[in-house]
Amino acid sequence: MRTPRGKLLLVLAVVLVVAGTGWGVGTLLRSPADEAAARRPPQPSLVTAAVERRKLVATVVVSGTLEYGSPYPVSLAGVVGGSETVQRATRAPRRGTLAEGAVLMEVNGRPVFVFSGKVPMHRSIVPGAEGADVTQLQKALRRLGYRAPATGVFDQATVAAVSRFYAKRGYEAQQPTLELRRQRDELRRAVRTAQEVLAAERKALDQGRDVLPMKVRLTNARLDLKAAEQALQSARAQDHTTEDEAKVEAAESAVRAAEEKLLAAQQELDQATAPSTPAPSPSSTAGPTTGATPGPPADTRLLELRVANADAELAAARSALERVREEAGTTRAKRLAELRKNVRVAREVVVTAEQALRQARQLSPVKLKAANAQRDLAAAQALLAEFSRTYGTTVPPGEVVFLPRLPARLHKPAVKAGEPVDKSVATVTSSAFMVSGSVDVAEAERVKTGLNASIETEAGRTVPGTVTAIGGRDAKGAVPVTITPASMKGLKKLAGAPVTVRVTIGATDQEVLVVPAAAVVTAADGKARVQVEVAPDRTKEVEVRTGLSADGAVEVTGDLKPGDMVVINSA
Repeated sequence: MRTPRGKLLLVLAVVLVVAGTGWGVGTLLRSPADEAAARRPPQPSLVTAAVERRKLVATVVVSGTLEYGSPYPVSLAGVVGGSETVQRATRAPRRGTLAEGAVLMEVNGRPVFVFSGKVPMHRSIVPGAEGADVTQLQKALRRLGYRAPATGVFDQATVAAVSRFYAKRGYEAQQPTLELRRQRDELRRAVRTAQEVLAAERKALDQGRDVLPMKVRLTNARLDLKAAEQALQSARAQDHTTEDEAKVEAAESAVRAAEEKLLAAQQELDQATAPSTPAPSPSSTAGPTTGATPGPPADTRLLELRVANADAELAAARSALERVREEAGTTRAKRLAELRKNVRVAREVVVTAEQALRQARQLSPVKLKAANAQRDLAAAQALLAEFSRTYGTTVPPGEVVFLPRLPARLHKPAVKAGEPVDKSVATVTSSAFMVSGSVDVAEAERVKTGLNASIETEAGRTVPGTVTAIGGRDAKGAVPVTITPASMKGLKKLAGAPVTVRVTIGATDQEVLVVPAAAVVTAADGKARVQVEVAPDRTKEVEVRTGLSADGAVEVTGDLKPGDMVVINSA
């Protein structure tokens, strides 16, 4: 049976449930007027921003790549060594730092050195040569510790310094080639011949026989011509010289030996790989025939290797034979050309001797002939003296490369070992970094050399820098810009990485009042004004003067203070 207290609590619970249900239903039911009021838009309000006091910095953003600066293509000014044969790299340029006097590469076994200098190498530096390139070479040798004068003349002291420099690096300075030695010998013979002619003319003058030497000379010239023609005919009749024939026979013998070796190796391999027939066992006649169990396959790898080696030796022998034949043909062609030249020279000598004899018979004054012989001797001596002044140790044009600044960094080789050297051989850069980028033409008008910049890497590192160069407008309508970092420390690992550069084109000297640029309105009278909120939904106009603008903000002066709320636009 329930107590009075329990009945009371039950009644209160029922009342509370009914009241809660009624309140909930009442909140869900709204009249049309209430519904219209709920859908009414809010009252318009002002969009404002606070006036700030801070420093304002205007920047231009440049996207670029961090790389080594001052790229400079390196090419050789001429031949390396004294030969005009094909120039082929025997040691390619290698990446790394190039110091003064370093070997850049080797061509046909000869070195190519690098020195510091602004005048490019453009000729062979021969004894007696003068010029700025000689002065550069002398100064470079002096910097490297070699006692060379600074006269600008490639004299004997400089030749000695060059020879010591080459020897110190394991090379020999370029000596006169075989062709130059032949030319000097020919000039010496010409002098001796002129002396002999002069002596003969003077003797004829003394003896009164001025025509006899001319006859003897003509006879000798004709004999020389006949000998030259016979030598040419004999050379034409022979396919090869005795020495070349011996070489060809030796090469052919090597080919035959290689063929025999290959055939023998092939036969051994064929025998090893041929299927073998097992011998019948004694019991095969008494019992039923059983299948022979084949043994393990023979190991023919050694025989196959011998065949391959023999085949390679045969190919090498045939290639050598072809080269020997080609060389023999080339030698024969050169020999024939030389003999033809000898015939032409001999004919010219005969013609000259005949003409001299005719003139001697016509003029006959022995005294005039002696005078002519004297002049010929002087001319031959002058030619020999002029040739001797430039004869000796030289610096070929391709063995020295002058670079504007050293040390330099060899960034990219352009030729490999074995390739011909007929173009740029490498690209060098300075050891300093630079950022290469571009900006639009409109922004480029505000960027000047010398402006400070901030270089930002992808890893978040910031390095200060300076705008060092601005180029002309390219085909895409952009202007190239070069920025140089203030410090190179820690940038080596970032070479080739993209970076973002912010170039400071303007900044306030101190903190100034700054408002959003959208808050400034220019009236019809040309004056700038801002709307300042003085109370909710109440504003007043304040006249201002604008200054530097950057990143959507503008510097202003006027009746404003930090914290004032200026209207950006009306909602």
